[in-house]
Amino acid sequence: MADEADTTDHANNTPALMRQAHACTLAFLERARQVTGHPLPCPVIRFDLRGRSAGQVRIARDGTCTIRYNARLLERHPEDFLHTTVAHEVAHYAAYAHYGGNIRPHGPQWQDIMRALGADPSRCHDYDTEGLDTRRLRRHVYHCACGEHLLTSIRHNRVRRGTRYFCRRCGEALRPEAGDRTGRTR
Repeated sequence: MADEADTTDHANNTPALMRQAHACTLAFLERARQVTGHPLPCPVIRFDLRGRSAGQVRIARDGTCTIRYNARLLERHPEDFLHTTVAHEVAHYAAYAHYGGNIRPHGPQWQDIMRALGADPSRCHDYDTEGLDTRRLRRHVYHCACGEHLLTSIRHNRVRRGTRYFCRRCGEALRPEAGDRTGRTR
């Protein structure tokens, strides 16, 4: 019963936590501007992310940025979320603005910005995601010279639109299972 009360209390605080996350985003953004020397326009901030991801940054072709947060994880882990996840997403935006799009997402440039923001440059969170709605992706069987690979339906659909994926071991292009244009699923 205590867990239910905790969840209810956090749910009642969700609008206040969202305001705090918005304010923290703006504060980290200002610090990132000082660190990088780049004018970072204020991103669109949304709380519509679901599943196991705590946050996500999207940069549109025109350069506008959207930062998406998972309100459920914010409710469950407010202190760490406000300090770590918010800094993590702002650092992605700042790294992109400062270094361009040809850097590794959690590479040394991003790590340097995280440290400058006073946060640990960890790649992933360790939040409890038990009971959160998650999307189940189908897996499609693909082959190369050295073996079999399972691609998610997202990558499978990209292949159907012309994207090519290559095996990290043999370097050969991955191809759907023989005789099946769309790939066998698992």
